[in-house]
Amino acid sequence: MKRIAIINGPNLNLLGKREPEVYGSVGFDAFMDKLRSAHPDVSFSYFQSNVEGELIDQIQKEGFGSDGIILNPGGYTHTSVAIGDAIAAVPAPVVEVHISNVHAREDFRKISHVSAKAKGTICGLGLQGYELAVAYLKGS
Repeated sequence: MKRIAIINGPNLNLLGKREPEVYGSVGFDAFMDKLRSAHPDVSFSYFQSNVEGELIDQIQKEGFGSDGIILNPGGYTHTSVAIGDAIAAVPAPVVEVHISNVHAREDFRKISHVSAKAKGTICGLGLQGYELAVAYLKGS
């Protein structure tokens, strides 16, 4: 059984409430239930924090014990060299996921300190991006 960690960054605890026109109307807990049902052959762990250091701690923890990490660093994508460094420090492959298309938004969102360290990036496909990342990690 594959072990996949999903780590979400700041404000993703507000999915389903926050800017539904951008992020949709489904909360992440409901989405996790659906994901677990669709992939009974995967052991998922889930972590969300609005605190950069807690995200780094979780990447380090999961990066040595899981088969892969799906990471949505939220706004820290554009500011955190330290999260990029944490990804580079662990052996587990990391797939970066963004619900919105960051390249179609404000200019500052086009900068990522994470993408170059991740195995790949999926953006702009809503929550389906997580499902695509699971499919990739199951095959790797």
